[in-house]
Amino acid sequence: MIKQPPYLKKNDKIAIVCPAKKLKKSIEPAIALLEEWGLKVIRGKTIEAGYHQFAGDDALRAADLQVFLDDPEIKAIIAGRGGYGTIRIIDLLDFTEFNKNPKWIVGFSDITVLLSHITGALQTQSIHGQMPSTFEDATPASLEALKNALFGEEITYTIPVHPLNRKGEAEGILVGGNLSILIAMEGSPSEMDYTDKILFLEDVGEYEYSIDRMLRLLKRSGKLSRLKGLIIGAFNEIKTEDIPFGQTAEQIIKEIVKEYAYPTCFNFPVGHITDNRAMILGKQVTLCVNDRFVKLIQEQKSTQ
Repeated sequence: MIKQPPYLKKNDKIAIVCPAKKLKKSIEPAIALLEEWGLKVIRGKTIEAGYHQFAGDDALRAADLQVFLDDPEIKAIIAGRGGYGTIRIIDLLDFTEFNKNPKWIVGFSDITVLLSHITGALQTQSIHGQMPSTFEDATPASLEALKNALFGEEITYTIPVHPLNRKGEAEGILVGGNLSILIAMEGSPSEMDYTDKILFLEDVGEYEYSIDRMLRLLKRSGKLSRLKGLIIGAFNEIKTEDIPFGQTAEQIIKEIVKEYAYPTCFNFPVGHITDNRAMILGKQVTLCVNDRFVKLIQEQKSTQ
């Protein structure tokens, strides 16, 4: 049974830390918005720290996150940004107190390391969603989705159809995140179980051949065959090659999963885009893909 952290309520304390790269700019506007939501925001030491490209060295980033994992008064931890670096500290963390008092962990991109570990190894829900560094450019809908996820409101996304979609309806536990990071979790204690799950994937700045290779790894491992549904988000800022690969990221994925029967949808609003909607990992969801729309329902309860 996957554990659900308590939903937030007004006056709850949350923390912002940077487990990976250092911030490029102030996140005070994002903190102000979180405070408008009624939350009390505690700033981690890594908000101001820097060590080469990281938000402090590995020891500092791990210690900063550890403080808030252990503090029962902190009800959610939001990563300030992604980048690279979370994999360097994941094995330095002690989740003993976190397991006693689960709390929401929020982020995307490189923070998929943390989300995958919490969902896979610790069997606890987490939130793939906008981070303070992306708040400024985020769509109102994506910020509202994050708020709803944190406060326990029902989340339903309805999006237009895509020509590569495969119709169907499925129910299952939602897992996923950044494809490159999920591949990096393979074979480690932090990898997620994909069996009977609805998987969502996104990535940025990859070559098409690299996307092909990563998806074929998941196929060869048997993980793609055991899914109940597949949601493809943004695969953007694709790198160009002298000799074109000949397929888009979406066409690559369509070909790789063509032998399976589960519903598959493309161009879902999740990933390194302004409209990065909150996705609750470890949550039971319903996916419906038909000729008129795609709908994802993440049922919540506003009270504990």
